[in-house]
Amino acid sequence: MSRRTIWIAVLTACGVLGVVVCGVILVPRLLYPPLSSADLSGVGSAQARIELQQAQSRLANDARSAMLQSCVGLLVVIGAAATWRQVQVSRESQITERFTRAVDQIGNQDVNVRIGGIYALERIAKNSHADRDPIQFLLGAFVRGRLTWLVGTADGPEHPTASVDEQLPVMNVRAPDVQAAMWVLERRSRTPDDPQLYLSRVDLRRISLRDARLSRTLFRHSNLARAALAGARLDRSDFTDADLRRALLDGASLKGANLNRAHLQGASLRQADLRGANLRGADLNDTVLNETLMTGAQADETTVWPTGLSAEARRELGIVDEGPSA
Repeated sequence: MSRRTIWIAVLTACGVLGVVVCGVILVPRLLYPPLSSADLSGVGSAQARIELQQAQSRLANDARSAMLQSCVGLLVVIGAAATWRQVQVSRESQITERFTRAVDQIGNQDVNVRIGGIYALERIAKNSHADRDPIQFLLGAFVRGRLTWLVGTADGPEHPTASVDEQLPVMNVRAPDVQAAMWVLERRSRTPDDPQLYLSRVDLRRISLRDARLSRTLFRHSNLARAALAGARLDRSDFTDADLRRALLDGASLKGANLNRAHLQGASLRQADLRGANLRGADLNDTVLNETLMTGAQADETTVWPTGLSAEARRELGIVDEGPSA
């Protein structure tokens, strides 16, 4: 705070104090002025005149006391408001400091420090509503940057790969920081106005997200081969051209999900909910569809179905075929 600002604040306070003092002194006298000789000329008894003067003085004193009490109450309110504001400023400063420190941590070379920074960001998001969206964006960028799956670029990976890697360790072993970030993202507080979570072109093979809440998430062109997504809520998520081969999706909710050209060979969708899903161009060869809800799911002539799932069986499931195979 500059010296000029301090002086302005001091002079303002002195001016306000002077106005209050003058008001306390003058206002009661204006409301209840002392009785003059002319005012008392009609009162014959000296004792009565004295009593009237004392009564008038008591009225002025009572008014003065009331004004003083009001001023004290006002000062208490102003002090409480100033204290509350100071607490808010201090809290914002602490959150900013914690946020900056957590960002530094997730950029650290030590994986344990990165994980600590990720969980610190989760705590901040719980305590600060204003920081929830930036933290979601930051953690999404962290996941995309750590395990990028650059489909379609000159040096990018084959998509889908020729075969599913059976030797690849689970995510909690090969990239525990990414697993931690995904756990934080899936259990974040959600509102209908939240921005979509962007996880397109990411290598999420063997990620474990059982019972996760990831509705409206973008997984376009990502690799989720052998991902554990049983019981996950993935309604209206976009899996366009995503690799979901051998993924465990038992009991998952994929209502209205976009699985256009998705690779689902060998995936397990037992008791999953695919009502209204877009299955155009999807490859479901060897996919397990036992007790799967598929009413209103949309397919076309490019959709590959498991062996034995005839057009008649698809109609019985409520699937809408839009091609010659119907």
